Amino acid sequence: MTTVNVDESFAGRVYPASGTTTVSADTVRAFARAVRAAHPVHHDTAAARELGYVDVVAPPTFAVTLAQVAEKQFVADPAAGIDFSRVVHGEEQFRHHAPIVAGDELTAEVHVDRVRVVRGNAMITTRTELARTDGTPVTTVTSMLVVRAEETA
Repeated sequence: MTTVNVDESFAGRVYPASGTTTVSADTVRAFARAVRAAHPVHHDTAAARELGYVDVVAPPTFAVTLAQVAEKQFVADPAAGIDFSRVVHGEEQFRHHAPIVAGDELTAEVHVDRVRVVRGNAMITTRTELARTDGTPVTTVTSMLVVRAEETA
């Protein structure tokens, strides 16, 4: 028999932004190197400025680093019943509204869109809305996490 203790009633909950994150040029460059994003706009401020940006531009998948930090509010919530050691990342989608640029001050609001248990495993869909502090939407990150069931005797 398998079992999972994730609380399905968490669907529909919202975790408001718990502060702001300032995106640094060094962080953008390090991420760009890690994902082998070679375009100069990700590494060179002058190249980014030639294209009309104030500083280096984050690669599109950079948004996941901000979303994952914000999702910790939900994942670490003891009442949610998530055993992080049993979590497997299912999928990720991005809807970009504006590029993330070094110097941006961003907030992240986490929505628990869906929680369902299938064959003892919890399938959780979260949506993180990244926005500038003035409210301008930047990126919507949708994640699907699977919390694998524990084998019980």
